Amino acid sequence: MGKDTIADIITSIRNADMDKKGTVRIASTNISENVVQILLREGFIENVRKHQESNKHFLVSTLRHKRNRRGIYRNIFKRISRPGLRIYSNYQRIPRILGGMGIVILSTSRGIMTDREARLEGIGGEILCYIW
Repeated sequence: MGKDTIADIITSIRNADMDKKGTVRIASTNISENVVQILLREGFIENVRKHQESNKHFLVSTLRHKRNRRGIYRNIFKRISRPGLRIYSNYQRIPRILGGMGIVILSTSRGIMTDREARLEGIGGEILCYIW
């Protein structure tokens, strides 16, 4: 795990998805808990539970399976703002991913939220990632 928490979450989920794993273990921080709750609420992951191992806390997420149980849904995660280049947007210029089918996760002054929530509240922020 590096210093970029969002990139670690995205990489862990992407690697587990490519390896056809059912679950992924993510280090538990406030940011990772908020992002995972958004993914759970939006239906990109199926289940989340907290796990503790020798004084370290983890989030164990169950990836969403297809109905025929042959494989895992292929979700595309793309990191936008990174430690070397921060990308900010006001609420009017938040991009729409696939015409609203995907989501944008933003870090705002009122916490981490999706693009729809930020537009409704009329606030912008740092664009963390795109998911479709």
